[in-house]
Amino acid sequence: MPHTIALVDDDKNILTSVSMALESEGFEVHTYRDGYEALDGLERHPVDMAVLDIKMPRMNGMELLERIRQKGSLPVIFLTSKDDEIDEMMGLRMGADDYIKKPFSQRLLIERIRAVLRRKDLAGAGADETQGEVIQRGAMMMDTARHICSWKDQEVNLTVTEFLLVQALALHPGHVKTRDQLIDAAYGENIYVDDRTIDSHVKRLRRKFKQVDAEFSGIETLYGVGYRYRQN
Repeated sequence: MPHTIALVDDDKNILTSVSMALESEGFEVHTYRDGYEALDGLERHPVDMAVLDIKMPRMNGMELLERIRQKGSLPVIFLTSKDDEIDEMMGLRMGADDYIKKPFSQRLLIERIRAVLRRKDLAGAGADETQGEVIQRGAMMMDTARHICSWKDQEVNLTVTEFLLVQALALHPGHVKTRDQLIDAAYGENIYVDDRTIDSHVKRLRRKFKQVDAEFSGIETLYGVGYRYRQN
């Protein structure tokens, strides 16, 4: 079955050209012109991931992402304007999996989409040493086959990227992972993201765990080095 993509942008030229490019690569594409239209469409036609423009009328991309995140962990890539660094960081803090700046190469967008979908498939199937296994680290449980993470028996709803970051840390508790190592674990070696992206994801991870347990301190920062999982 082909992967299905929701493409949401108020620019008709982008909707037409990008959907044609994705379909030529074997994807099934559903296009929407704004956030309200997309919310209705996603209810009727669930997809494997979404590509969202940030600046749209009626409901912008970040509002749409917030509504999506209330219901699940659908992978999301943001399309941002050239100088919207603040929007990029806000989007990542809210749980977007990646972003790409306009104007963009359609080939680059397709590569990013494939990278996020590979992470989703990897998290769903379990990888290498963790395939089909449950990782238990103190109060945290990760079911790699079902992409489920819980803390003190309460589920923590993680995006694909967040799940892979926690998994990379939890596999070797007490060992420090540099930001570069975490980028490779979550994004793969052929995708460039800067260190601030990892920092934003970690901040969001901590917030999610603290919503379950206000005393959570399982992810430690070693300033100038990286992060590690602390198993009490």
